Amino acid sequence: MPSNGSEDLDMETEEEDDLRARGLTGLKNIGNTCYMNAALQALSNCPPLTQFFLECGTLVKTDKRPALCKSYQKLVSDLWHKNRPSYVVPTSVFEGVKAINPMFRGYSQHDSQEFLRCLMDQLHEELKETLPEPYDPSNTILLEDSPDEDSHSQSDNDFQSCESCGSSERADETQSGTALAVDTNEAEMLIPEQDEIQANREWQKEKNMINDIYRSGVNGVVAGNTGVVDMDKDVDTTTEATPIISSQGHIKMQSRTSDAFPDIQLSNITRPHSPVPVAGYVSKMSTSPPKSSSVWPCLNPAHKKAAVTTFSPPKSKRQKKYRSVISDVFDGTIVSSVQCLTCDRVSVTLENFQDISLPIPGKEDLAKLHSATHQTSLVKAGSCGEAYAPQGWIAFVMEYIKSWFWGPVVTLQDCLAAFFARDELKGDNMYSCEKCKKLRNGVKFCKMQSLPEILCIHLKRFRHELMFSTKINTHVSFPLEGLDLQPFLAKDGLAQTTNYDLLSVICHHGTASRGHYIAYCRNDVNNLWYEFDDQSVTEVSESCVQNAEAYVLFYKKSSEDALKERRRVSALFNMMEPSLLQFYVSSQWLNKFKTFAEPGPISNDDFLCSHGGVPPNKAAFIHDLASMLPQNVWDHLYTRYGGGPAVNHLYVCQTCQIEIEKLEKRRKSELDMFVRLNKAFQEEESPVVIYCISMQWFREWEGFVKGKDNDAPGPIDNSKICVSKNGHLTLKQGADSGQISEETWHFLHLIYGGGPLLTVRPNISHPEAEPSQSEEKIEMETRSL
Repeated sequence: MPSNGSEDLDMETEEEDDLRARGLTGLKNIGNTCYMNAALQALSNCPPLTQFFLECGTLVKTDKRPALCKSYQKLVSDLWHKNRPSYVVPTSVFEGVKAINPMFRGYSQHDSQEFLRCLMDQLHEELKETLPEPYDPSNTILLEDSPDEDSHSQSDNDFQSCESCGSSERADETQSGTALAVDTNEAEMLIPEQDEIQANREWQKEKNMINDIYRSGVNGVVAGNTGVVDMDKDVDTTTEATPIISSQGHIKMQSRTSDAFPDIQLSNITRPHSPVPVAGYVSKMSTSPPKSSSVWPCLNPAHKKAAVTTFSPPKSKRQKKYRSVISDVFDGTIVSSVQCLTCDRVSVTLENFQDISLPIPGKEDLAKLHSATHQTSLVKAGSCGEAYAPQGWIAFVMEYIKSWFWGPVVTLQDCLAAFFARDELKGDNMYSCEKCKKLRNGVKFCKMQSLPEILCIHLKRFRHELMFSTKINTHVSFPLEGLDLQPFLAKDGLAQTTNYDLLSVICHHGTASRGHYIAYCRNDVNNLWYEFDDQSVTEVSESCVQNAEAYVLFYKKSSEDALKERRRVSALFNMMEPSLLQFYVSSQWLNKFKTFAEPGPISNDDFLCSHGGVPPNKAAFIHDLASMLPQNVWDHLYTRYGGGPAVNHLYVCQTCQIEIEKLEKRRKSELDMFVRLNKAFQEEESPVVIYCISMQWFREWEGFVKGKDNDAPGPIDNSKICVSKNGHLTLKQGADSGQISEETWHFLHLIYGGGPLLTVRPNISHPEAEPSQSEEKIEMETRSL
């Protein structure tokens, strides 16, 4: 027994030795890629981001190309592997970035900061998820019964939208492959083949159904047996024609007048494949089959694939908010205020940032920043004069004398103060005041509203003119620990921790035309500094880092309270106290708790739907999304951070399951009907009138019905394809538009609303010209044969 204990101790010592050596792997230069290697090493030594890719690797899922997040995850795993090689070749990351941005193709030298932005933007795009929204029971979808089946009824709750079950941007590839993605040719195969007489009968019934539904719609009500929705609350129309479909297929118009169409703007956010019900769930999750009910009445009992369904038209497509591990780690907020010096009106704007580009002040700028009069004016203006409050005249004179011999002494605090300093808007840069309706002199100042977990600072060392570029070689001193951002924080700023410690710094040696990038990084395991120069990794002293010519710096929030909390939780785990209940917590939030100074409230919304269950599309990998905690640990974390909700039982949400099935039925119904209407339109030789529709809106609708987009489009928006001439709307020349039949327009308009109505009447050729044209056509075909 003692020998076994000694062997275990030796094994633990070996594991600790391996752990100390992690993260010290070089990157091979594959052709002027030192800018990429330095950026990757600096980013790799940011613990919150790296730990996510190492410990939450199963959450790195994307169906977007070029799947750069998977390549970066593989690179991070290689760099931090215990059996680390001397260097790694980052080919897959390099190829992924080149596929996104052609600027990085070839073997020319590029800017390291531009590479960082491109990489981080793509990682955010591939890993982003929609933020959870409150459940809205009023967002219902109603069914219109067919004339032959009035006995069927639907409640308002049958089609309540479950937004959280389809909110994840990261859909499993195996599930997305089975999503509804039917093109037009495939959709035509869904139409049953019948003889001509039977097809005419069915088509007549469908036209009558569209006519009946549209009549009820334009009268302001879409009625089921159990629910009524007022359509006029959502859609305002101009002089609009009510269609009456005759037995021959011609259209008779009845006009009515109402208010003008609202000017609606649609978001261009692309969405992934829709979630698909999972056949097999995890054994620890309770499941129960959804209640069966006839929820999809059809146009006619004999032809169930031609269902026409009416839905309450939404006012607009809701603008969704997104988050990812990139935004969690690097996002901050700046509040900018502009004051008109004439009317004293102040306009305030909020702007998110992932890095801050700071100017390097010269001698005159430094003198202005350090002068007592400027400090006073800054304090009065509410800007960042507090940054120099402790500094007196003696220190200022000493620094000024030093600058004559060794050049200007610029600190990172000076660069921050120059960035947040008050800016006078006058001359050619006057402020357009909304209250005065004129150009006025103004004052602009800004501060930080919220601080990021990791602050990325870019120093503007390069100036690019029309014919040449120059580099500012001024040395900027920066602290390794204790960078205080309190002077630059707004009074109502959302931050408890304002001190930052340096993680890594990217340096550039050389001129603007040629040079070399390296990175200095602090290893998170042993807290020692290392120089990463492509394949070479060397330990360096702190003084060597401080003398570096910094270009991009990464600072992380420093908090002793966070370290104490982790020790307390670790002690609670080691108590091994038996608990009656086990609670589930988001794995992503646990990663924040381990690496963030301010992890924020507990958020379990990434694996729960708005009903408190597990969405069906996340059930297969729920234990990658959630981690189990004993009751004493949960009680401590919940008391300290709040949030939630508390979860000690996981089950598949049957409400979301039913909603997914109904959504698929709705998609199929709309797609089938559109194909039928469009086929009839294509067979019509001389249509009386042709309706125009915005292709931008149509693509969103097409993505929805084919399962590529989880969200239905907003109202039809033709405002971008039409112009007003002499009080009449006409099609804009070169507009991105498509042509559909009148029946198709009314079918889509009945579901989604919107407008404005835009028609094009085709020019009918003269009868005498038709024979000659047909003869020429026949002659050409004969010659070709």
